[in-house]
Amino acid sequence: MFKKSWKHVGLMLVLALTLVLAACGGDDTTEDAVDEGNLGEKDIELVYVEWDSEIASTNVIAQVLEEKGYNVNIRGIDNAIMWQAVANGDADGMVAAWLPATHGDLYEEHKDNLVGLGPNLEGAQVGLVVPEYMEDVHSIADLADFTDEFGGTITGIEPGAGVVQAAEQSLEDYNLEDWTVATSSSGAMATVLGQAYGNEEPIVVTGWTPHWKFAAYDLKYLEDPEGSFGGAETIETFVRQGFEEDSPAAYEILDNFFWEPIDMETVMLEVTDGATPEEAAANWIENNREKVDAWLETSAE
Repeated sequence: MFKKSWKHVGLMLVLALTLVLAACGGDDTTEDAVDEGNLGEKDIELVYVEWDSEIASTNVIAQVLEEKGYNVNIRGIDNAIMWQAVANGDADGMVAAWLPATHGDLYEEHKDNLVGLGPNLEGAQVGLVVPEYMEDVHSIADLADFTDEFGGTITGIEPGAGVVQAAEQSLEDYNLEDWTVATSSSGAMATVLGQAYGNEEPIVVTGWTPHWKFAAYDLKYLEDPEGSFGGAETIETFVRQGFEEDSPAAYEILDNFFWEPIDMETVMLEVTDGATPEEAAANWIENNREKVDAWLETSAE
């Protein structure tokens, strides 16, 4: 009788333990399901035009999304292909849309197939830029008097970029018939600028703010009374249609993403000084925890 009672107790303990383990396993499954449901599709691709400013912003927001649990791939491509990729659903989003002027034509072409989340940075500017030591050159119209000094050349970036198109338009608007816009890349433009600046040589480039070159060199925008380059710009975020449903938390984080020009320039300067974009982004995130935590606040918790 004594042995039978202990055997009975042992069976009851085994049964109880089994039920506890089953319940714990059920809780884990439920939690996993909730997490999966909140995050939705975890694999995300962001595209960007390979400008220093967009390299900075895309690396920062990619790491923030990864903190939330997403697997983020970022891909630098031509600006026209960037817009097309998001509009076609080949990429999930971008934080690199300069509006209303720089990417205005591309926005008009693709806006019906995109979801706009508004500005992630305000106070951006584009135009023609010269060193401050060019004391007699104040406006784009003044370039006509210094064609030989500048070699009749504006150093631009990638062909088809909005700032390049605006520069080409400025040649017409200011009757600069003997001038051309030499296209290259953002990096090549910065190299040419640095070399000319170091020798105090005449140089005019297509420029935009935020950009590290304004912190590294003493530069000025040329006045543009004809409005070839438009006014102040914003950098905006766009995602593909259906992204909110597929990855709701990521959608909210991208919608929350907003920072100041000084934030972007801090990341760009660190990269210019030798850090990788990933390192510079991680350092900025570490030093701006309060701002990042605000971006991470979502209803999909």
